[in-house]
Amino acid sequence: MLKLTRAFFAAALAMALAAFFAGTVAAQTKGGGKIICWKDKSGKVVGCGDKVPPEFEDAATKELDRRGVTRKTTETAEEQAKRAAQDEVLAKQKAEENKLQAEQRRRDSALLNTYANEKEIDQRRDRELQELDRLLGQFQALHRNAADRHTDASGRLAKAKKPSDALKDEVARAEADMAKLEQNMASKTKEKEDISERYAQTKKRYMDLRSGRAQSAAAPAAPAKK
Repeated sequence: MLKLTRAFFAAALAMALAAFFAGTVAAQTKGGGKIICWKDKSGKVVGCGDKVPPEFEDAATKELDRRGVTRKTTETAEEQAKRAAQDEVLAKQKAEENKLQAEQRRRDSALLNTYANEKEIDQRRDRELQELDRLLGQFQALHRNAADRHTDASGRLAKAKKPSDALKDEVARAEADMAKLEQNMASKTKEKEDISERYAQTKKRYMDLRSGRAQSAAAPAAPAKK
């Protein structure tokens, strides 16, 4: 019985509020004025009148015309701040995208102006690879020399009954030289792979630009015809 009484009271209160708001709107619109309704944090309308009370200045509102039709709505101060923050993030993202597109157009223009044809790209790639091959050859020769020194010094060290510190240092230096040269050779080998990959991408981009497949990225898009 208590539950029924509470439910009845809640329903009656809701009807009374609705009647109050409707009467307020009617009174305002009959005189040709406008009515503003304000909401609580949950988005529920909690009052209407010709102006928003000070305690609800930061609340969301909706404005009705003389026919009771909603003509304008506003967000809460919190929602406005959140939207402003989102707009700022989107603006920064757009600016970064524009910057990247401008940089890509600059690179595309430089690419087209640097090479007259695809063969020139291959020739430049081959020159860089040849220089790396030359350095690799030098490192390999030095490594063989270090390996020979290491073999010789290790052999003498194994035969010596009382090996000197100088002989031990000789073996250690040869080992260190071999390790350093191996690192250099590995680095140059990786550099060759990177150059081959880079020029493959450059050549593909160049061919796309020349054929028109990447024209939109090479220059700003033309405005659409109306």
